[in-house]
Amino acid sequence: MKGNRKQISKTMAESADRHRLYEQSVQGVAEEYDFISETFRKLRKRPAHSIREDFCGTASMCCEWVRRDRQHTATGVDIDPEVLLWGREHNLASLQPDERTRVRLIQEDVFNVEQSEPVDAVLAMNFSYQIFKTREKLRDYFRKAHEALADDGILFIDAFGGYEAYKEIKEKRKFKHFKYIWEHASYNPINGDILCHIHFTFPDGSRLKKAFTYDWRLWTLPELQELLSEAGYSRVSVYWEETDEESGEGNGHYSPTTVGEADPSWVCFLVAEK
Repeated sequence: MKGNRKQISKTMAESADRHRLYEQSVQGVAEEYDFISETFRKLRKRPAHSIREDFCGTASMCCEWVRRDRQHTATGVDIDPEVLLWGREHNLASLQPDERTRVRLIQEDVFNVEQSEPVDAVLAMNFSYQIFKTREKLRDYFRKAHEALADDGILFIDAFGGYEAYKEIKEKRKFKHFKYIWEHASYNPINGDILCHIHFTFPDGSRLKKAFTYDWRLWTLPELQELLSEAGYSRVSVYWEETDEESGEGNGHYSPTTVGEADPSWVCFLVAEK
């Protein structure tokens, strides 16, 4: 009978929103904004007003950009309609009306984007450009980004590496209501292919396995600098994380350098000036 039916409750994994979990565990758009705006101002002696965020996903960075300044405009590009819809319904919906008018989201391949006006900065963060596995393809993408930039524009990308990057390992981090797991499922040293997954686990024992999967080539910093130069950028700099003198750990600040530490794991930025 209807009154005797037991209500089946969902597990935490079944109730979880993978995009929200990703934003909470992976992205740091406030810190990213600070790095981009401060670095641009130092290099160009003026503020950056317009950005294009390639592989924008939920457009979290686009929204952060327009929130910070009334003169800011942002264009987000992603080929996935599902993630763009999520971004519109959650991140864009949280903006003020004026802010929302200064964000444009485009569902398109980054190679086919129609850029009506040049932008001050193009962003390709979260290692997303590594979907391009040949030198020719990645160089062509860097050239397309170059074409979209203003005369004094800058391309910002991030990169990761260290000897642990070549291992098939899992890294775990605890958050308030879940655990984030980054997995290097496989790495092929012959062609540089790397397969990565993001998993989430929850206090009730449930799991969200392979919430995200990335089939990339793990590019090295020398390769990236060479390809950016070949694509026409006038200067390419590596911004390495500074070290706290007392703890010996990274302090979250990045500065240009030509010498990095042979750490087991690192993340850095590359800044390519037009």
